[in-house]
Amino acid sequence: MASPSEIRLVVFDWAGTTIDFGCMAPAGAFVAAFAERGLTVSLLEARRPMGLHKKDHLRKMLQDPDLAARWENRHSVAWSESDVDKLYGIVTPMQVAAAKKYSELIPGVTACVAKLRSREVKIAATTGYFREAAEVVYDAGKAQGYVPDAVICADEVPAGRPAPWMIFRVMEKLGIYPTHAVVKVGDTVVDIEDGKNAGVWSVGVVDSSNEMGLSAEAFAMLSEEDRDELRLGVRSKFFAAGADAVIQDLSELPPLVAEFNRRLRTGRRP
Repeated sequence: MASPSEIRLVVFDWAGTTIDFGCMAPAGAFVAAFAERGLTVSLLEARRPMGLHKKDHLRKMLQDPDLAARWENRHSVAWSESDVDKLYGIVTPMQVAAAKKYSELIPGVTACVAKLRSREVKIAATTGYFREAAEVVYDAGKAQGYVPDAVICADEVPAGRPAPWMIFRVMEKLGIYPTHAVVKVGDTVVDIEDGKNAGVWSVGVVDSSNEMGLSAEAFAMLSEEDRDELRLGVRSKFFAAGADAVIQDLSELPPLVAEFNRRLRTGRRP
C-alpha cells in the first residue's frame, strides 16, 4: 500500500475531463432549455457556470444581469425560483440525451488511469450531473474501459461545487485520507475551487476543457499558435482560481503525481 506521504486517490470530473471533449453535452442542453422558454442564450453564457449542480447552474445563469433583463423583457416579470424549477425539469431529459450523444472518452484517459493504478492510486469521479445523467456517462466510460472505483454526483451531497462534499464523500467511500494524499482534476474554475476548498491538490486540464470550449474536431483544426494562445487564457483562469498545477491533457498527469509525491516527501502540502 502507498504510504501516507504519497498520492493515493485521484478524483476526476466527467464531461470535459474524462469524457466529452470540450464539454459539449451540458452546454448545448442549457441553450436548448432556455430556447424552450422563449429565450436565446449563447454557448458562452451557458458555459460560464459549468461544473455546478445543474439547478445551481441555471440559477447562476439567471443571476447574470443581462440575461435577467432579457428574461424580464420576454416574460414581463422577473425570474423566480419556480422558473428555475421549470427550466430544470426541461433540461433534465435534454442532459440525459446529450450525455448519450457526447459519450466518447477523451484520448489518453485509459492510459493515464492504468499508470496511476500501477502505483496503487485509486480513481474516483465526481460530477455536476444528476444521478440519471451520471449513470449514462458511467456506462459509456465502462464500455470504453474506464471504470472509476467510486462515483458521486451533485444531488447526492448537501451542496455541489464549489463545496467540497463530493470529494470528501469519495474519500470516505474509499477510506483514503489525509487530504494531501488526494488530487482533484477538472476542467472548470469551480473544479479548481472545490479542490481547494477540500484541501487537496487541485489540477486543471486545458485542451478538452469547458473553459476551452471547443470540440475535438474544432480544436484539431487550430494552428499550434492559436492553440497556445487559447491555452494561455485557460491556464490563467485556473491559476487565478488557485490551481496547484495545470496540464494540457491527461498524459501529463502521472508525471505530475510523481512530482506531488516528491513535494510531499519534503513536507510540502497543497
